[in-house]
Amino acid sequence: MKILDRINWQDPKWKAIKEKILELNRKIEESKEIDSLLSGFYGSYIPPGPSGLITRGRDDVLPTGRNFYSLDPYRVPTRTAFEIGKRLAQKLIEKHLSEEGRYPENVAVYWQCTDIMWADGEGMGQIMYLLGVKPKWLSNGRVKGFEIIPLSELGRPRIDVTIRVSGITRDNFPMCIELIDEAVQQVAALDEPEELNFIRKHALEQMAQNGADMRAATLRIFCSMPGTYQAGTQLAVYASAWKEEKDLAEVFLYWNGYAYGKGIWGESKHKEFADILKSVDITYNKVVSDEYDLFGCCCYFGTHGGMTAAARHLSGKEVKTYYGDTRNPDNVEVRDLADEIRRVVRTKLLNPKWIEGMKRHGYKGAGDISKRIGRVYGWEATTQEVDDWIFDDIARTFMMNEENRKFFEEHNPWAMEEIARRLIEAMERELWTPAEDVKEALKAIYLEIEGWIEEKIGETKGSFQGGSIDIVTAEEVQFWRDKMKEVMK
Repeated sequence: MKILDRINWQDPKWKAIKEKILELNRKIEESKEIDSLLSGFYGSYIPPGPSGLITRGRDDVLPTGRNFYSLDPYRVPTRTAFEIGKRLAQKLIEKHLSEEGRYPENVAVYWQCTDIMWADGEGMGQIMYLLGVKPKWLSNGRVKGFEIIPLSELGRPRIDVTIRVSGITRDNFPMCIELIDEAVQQVAALDEPEELNFIRKHALEQMAQNGADMRAATLRIFCSMPGTYQAGTQLAVYASAWKEEKDLAEVFLYWNGYAYGKGIWGESKHKEFADILKSVDITYNKVVSDEYDLFGCCCYFGTHGGMTAAARHLSGKEVKTYYGDTRNPDNVEVRDLADEIRRVVRTKLLNPKWIEGMKRHGYKGAGDISKRIGRVYGWEATTQEVDDWIFDDIARTFMMNEENRKFFEEHNPWAMEEIARRLIEAMERELWTPAEDVKEALKAIYLEIEGWIEEKIGETKGSFQGGSIDIVTAEEVQFWRDKMKEVMK
């Protein structure tokens, strides 16, 4: 007897579930993505519709194929999102307390637009609660400023935050950035003991040490130069343009030392950025949905990883790397970055079902696998939080497995060459100590891959990189070196 046959569909609870499923199915069937695409080509009208994640209860995004719009940024964070952010902040603080026996003084946050567009500002709410403030909502749900939570109610010190916003957050949600900036300034101005207000503590330290005024000492929101995107670090990693953590830290500072906030938008404040990063105890990002993860784009390791490298280098101390998880809003978690890497590696990258799904896409699937493995390498280069067994299993799964190797040979040998070269680079940089069987197989397989590619290239003229890893840093390129010195002075 099938499970569905044992359900009493007349029971009000199950009847409601059945009706909801049928409704969702009807909306999916009504989706007209191809029709809308063709209408767009002809310049015809496409009906509007909301955007969001259906996995977060946003079934109003169905049917798809509509000209979607985002949200009212003045309603961020929502009341629900703030409560989730509050729990995230509490979990983060509790984790650090249990590990270090003290409160974190400064949390460096990678604040992405997905937090606002998909999660209604959970991360923004977390930032506010760390500072010890909460939004003031109007009756229509719009946010009209914030209010300070008294220390007696907060029950802990106010935690400082250093925020690297994404370029899309910067360009689309300036009102959210300005609200957080105002909160930082007001909290720093409170007449409270420094041991209970780390924002004020760090601001006063910068004023005493560097002669900064209060405004400069309370800059906490940074990004790349206006009109530019990415964190720079990933470009250095992919180009092998680094030798040690210091190189990646300097690239991150060079690209991201532009301050944003109320009355200041994209001004070069590299020294202020470097000064506040010295007090960072934790770097942090979070996952909202399994549809996207920390291997889904190079910006994750480029920004979070780059910020970690910079904080560690500048402070000279070990900096914790945490990852929040609100995939289930009723059970939020904060875990180590290393645990999040392990989770995603097991559930996707090394999951046979996921691999077979990617293989159905031939050339594109092979390329996407290669990109994800490149991002695993990027996380190790910037944070050293990737276990050796992960690299071992990547080599065994995609290179030493004959069936998968033949798939790459047939569909995209260049993707396989990139995987092999990154693994060799990780090994040569001593980021990874491979198992003996993997080490021996890796070099032999790379020679085989070179043979494939040379055969496909034929008589084509020009240089071929091969397995050599040519490391060039700012020290070897005068123009680059001069530009770095210009902003780092």
